[in-house]
Amino acid sequence: MSTEVKVPAVGESISSGLLSVWHKKDGESVTLGEVLFTLETDKVSSEVNATESGTLKIQVPEGEEVKIGQVVALIEAGAPSETKAAAPAPIAAPVAAAPVAVAAPEPPKPAAAPAPVAPLPVVPVDARSTRKKLSPLRRKIATQLVAAQQTAAILTTFNECDMTEVMSLRKQMQETFTARHGIKLGFMSFFIKAAVDALKAVPSINARMDGDDLIQNHYHDIGVAVGTERGLIVPVLRDCDQKSFAQIEQDLVDFAVKARDGKIGLNDLQGGTFTISNGGVYGSLMSTPILNPPQSGILGMHKIQERPMAIKGQVVIRPMMYLALSYDHRVVDGKEAVTFLVRVKDCIENPMRLLLGA
Repeated sequence: MSTEVKVPAVGESISSGLLSVWHKKDGESVTLGEVLFTLETDKVSSEVNATESGTLKIQVPEGEEVKIGQVVALIEAGAPSETKAAAPAPIAAPVAAAPVAVAAPEPPKPAAAPAPVAPLPVVPVDARSTRKKLSPLRRKIATQLVAAQQTAAILTTFNECDMTEVMSLRKQMQETFTARHGIKLGFMSFFIKAAVDALKAVPSINARMDGDDLIQNHYHDIGVAVGTERGLIVPVLRDCDQKSFAQIEQDLVDFAVKARDGKIGLNDLQGGTFTISNGGVYGSLMSTPILNPPQSGILGMHKIQERPMAIKGQVVIRPMMYLALSYDHRVVDGKEAVTFLVRVKDCIENPMRLLLGA
């Protein structure tokens, strides 16, 4: 008796995926609940477990695109046979009789032939490039980025912020914060809190277009762009206006673990109202982030770099970060975009106002 292994449904709008990895080999025994294969879709990566114990018979190799509900393997009842045919005993080689020694001069040895010169390896033309299909996630990313450029009037405004105060406050609080909450205090929680403060001051950036209608969001679900081996994903932190720094930092840690283990779920990626992208972790000094549709704004963080700044008539060295806000000009006016970015700058340069809610 055998049980069919089918591709499970992973979302209402998902009809296919990529069978990226088989975690068990054909003919191996599997147990109930053991991970069989990984399914990658245009939104999430999920692991599919065995619903029965038995012997795995793979029907579809890894790397193939499969439909939801498609049978990709069978699980046959019982363990695979481990009986192996006994190897035949080796046959002893016959022993040759020893030759009788004869008094004769040894013939001269022939001159050694020169070693042949190994020919140069021929590199086939095809080895200079390879062709492979885009993964469902990469195809989705490509579609989203092109759609964002074609459907929104994207404009970017820039500013810079002095990181001196937030770095000092973070250093001052780090030991106490870590001891109390078991996690470190990072920069991202400050920027999420600053973004929420600015969204409340400029609510148009927390809105989105829906056809000819404008939908104003009265909640603050902030997406944080995370780079993974499979591509960029944007998990969403819910109700950031109601969360403490510790709760936000814990959410960030949880999403980092999920992303590393390929456990990000579809619900983790839906419903954001605004996005923050930190290109600074890769060394980016300045960029123009692309909107995450249907949102109307995305904040770009960048590398912290010491630069000479004029402060009260004196040239001093300060840790500076360039900020970028890309926004949908159909929804947000230039004045509102600049006001938003200045508000974020003020919050970062005066971080106590975030802690005090001022």
